[in-house]
Amino acid sequence: MTRVQLKRKIANRILNGHPWIFANEVEKWDGDAKAGDIVDVYFSDGKFAGKGYFNAQSQIIIRLLTTEKKVVIDDEFYLNRIKECWEYRKQIGYTENCRLVFGEADGLPQLIIDKFNDYFVIQTLALGIDTWKPAIVKALDAIFKPKGIFERNDVPVRELEGLPQQKGFLSSPFDTKIIINENGLKFHVDIENGQKTGYFLDQQDNRRAIQHIVKGAEVLGAFTYTGTFEIHAAHYGAKSVLGLDISENAVQQANKNAQLNGLENLVQFQTANAFDVLKQWSKEDKRYDVVMLDPPAFTKSRATIQKAITGYKEINLRGMKLIKPGGFLVTSSCTNLVQPELFLQVIDMAAKDARRKIRQVTFQTQSSDHPIVWNMENTHYLKFLIVQVL
Repeated sequence: MTRVQLKRKIANRILNGHPWIFANEVEKWDGDAKAGDIVDVYFSDGKFAGKGYFNAQSQIIIRLLTTEKKVVIDDEFYLNRIKECWEYRKQIGYTENCRLVFGEADGLPQLIIDKFNDYFVIQTLALGIDTWKPAIVKALDAIFKPKGIFERNDVPVRELEGLPQQKGFLSSPFDTKIIINENGLKFHVDIENGQKTGYFLDQQDNRRAIQHIVKGAEVLGAFTYTGTFEIHAAHYGAKSVLGLDISENAVQQANKNAQLNGLENLVQFQTANAFDVLKQWSKEDKRYDVVMLDPPAFTKSRATIQKAITGYKEINLRGMKLIKPGGFLVTSSCTNLVQPELFLQVIDMAAKDARRKIRQVTFQTQSSDHPIVWNMENTHYLKFLIVQVL
């Protein structure tokens, strides 16, 4: 096996157990390692650092799978690791729909597996983990005997690893349009063509957090995607709910979800550019009891982080201007580069510019099936905030 030696001066990140090793942290390697191979990694003093998969084409040249020297990386390793992931989810109460594997947070870097009842969606976002895809499918078959497995590797980040974008069945073909249950509601999930893996499981706990503030309220939702927050609001007793999204396809899906739950008379969805509409309606003095904002990530690069901050501030400023005194703002950010402290600062700036006083009701992260590992910033990406706007 190829032996990789790290430089003397390396980031404390590695010493503290972070699995990423960048190319500029490697002193040398002995052996003929090919992309995707498992390599042994040693610190400069000769102490064992771990085993991980190697890809010289990637900026992250090694992603560690274990720090134990005796552990063998084979099919059984993946079977046992996925079993551990499943035991954790069962322990914390996520069994029907959950993120079964959350990459680095579960010791399987760049592997995402979402469980939708008896169906599984896989993303292998690095070459090293993509090499083990047959072992991963075999493990899922052994543990769950699923009705279907589908890969959603149609994501640009794979190209950084020299991998093609692709999607398709990893099991016998099945109908990829399914229905799941969440918080007593039903939702259509389009595994093949929906965003990411077809549904945003990371907000499932946060959707319950609105249940008290929406009772009897006139609610406006922006960036609704398939309407999950808005349908929850109607289910929890809102007087009326209007959802906006720029995607006509998303709006059609959202309206179908409303009908699926018998809530089409309470909640309506419209195709619109939320930025423009929020600005126009504040000029027209429209007011709501609750405004909910769940935008997509505004940046995936540190180079454009200021643009993201400006975007978050702008939509939250416009949202606050539409809220009646004493009403509530429900707002999220899924940009992991915008850390929690910065997100709260942006909301504070928006409130000051809107000349509104706010008080925090709750500040949460992603649901617990997407575990956060301290000192791994990329595992703590979702910020979910409810404030009362006075």
